[in-house]
Amino acid sequence: MKEINIARAIVRNRKEKGITQNELANYIGVSKASVSKWETEQSYPDITFLPQLATYFNISIDELMGYEPQMTKEDIRNLYLKISKDFAEKPFDEVITHCREIIKKYFACYPLLYQIGVLFINNSSLANDKDKNIEIITEAKELFVKIRKESEDVALARQSIGMEAVSLISLGKPNEVIELLGESNSLVMSTEILLASAYQMTGKNDEAKRTLQIEIYQYFLTLFQLLQSYLSICMDDEKLFCEICKRALSIADVFNLEELHPTILLPFYLIAAQGNLVNGNTDKAIECLESYTRIATGDIYPLKLKGDNFFDLIDAWFENFPIGTNLPRDEKIVKRSMLEAVINNPAFLTLTEDIGFKNLIRKLKNNC
Repeated sequence: MKEINIARAIVRNRKEKGITQNELANYIGVSKASVSKWETEQSYPDITFLPQLATYFNISIDELMGYEPQMTKEDIRNLYLKISKDFAEKPFDEVITHCREIIKKYFACYPLLYQIGVLFINNSSLANDKDKNIEIITEAKELFVKIRKESEDVALARQSIGMEAVSLISLGKPNEVIELLGESNSLVMSTEILLASAYQMTGKNDEAKRTLQIEIYQYFLTLFQLLQSYLSICMDDEKLFCEICKRALSIADVFNLEELHPTILLPFYLIAAQGNLVNGNTDKAIECLESYTRIATGDIYPLKLKGDNFFDLIDAWFENFPIGTNLPRDEKIVKRSMLEAVINNPAFLTLTEDIGFKNLIRKLKNNC
């Protein structure tokens, strides 16, 4: 991460120009000792000298100060992972304060602001205080609004709209989500099919395969998450509920979801368990929770985005993500949330005395 560093800029530009500290001092109208102090960071030039220095070296004032309002992709990734780890290990308020300082410093670096907003959303539950939780989610929403309105990166702005909607749902503002997203029944057309055809026509078969693999991967995960959402609102129709479960799990099996992206599968089993309880199928609910626990405590760590034998050309695509192949939350927090999603779920209160349920809770606690 770049910081303001006038000293380094003065030394480098003075040497490139081939002049002494005394010559620079005479041009600016200060003593040689002053220039020496500037270069050794014992003091800084008066603000009125900055235009003279920048003009003399033929650089901008920002270059002279070493100021960079944008962070590199690598810097953002490293900072994200550090803050994610801090949320797992340090006091919540301390980490939030640090994040707010970073926001002020890089208020025009939209990719960074987006990732800070994602961190706020993913870790807001750690506040352990309803009002503070709302405050953090609201801050995240405001960051996404800023990005949507000000960023010239169309893809980033589109992502921010999605995260703004997530924030509004978390804040209990469904009408604002409807207003933000509008009609969602537009015809879906993948331009990647055309792109793959173009690659194939130019003899770039590997690029065509990679393009289609990425698109299939995204559509497959989207389809599964749509089925999960559909499942959650169909609990009162047992026949339909069971049919959705069957189809969704068939798709998960065909695409090896348990190995490919287990964290997508986990919430599905929780919803399936809740729905089975609603319909009086306690044994099936326990089975769903057993599957959930088996995956959560299984050999899935460290959690990373990855391909498999079918999706064998997408790993480089993951590497290009802002946070690489890492998942949005620190692994310690993920494991805790896996436990809390069960023990803090009021739908499972009727199972608290069930021996099988107690064993599952014990396994999840040991996993933490």
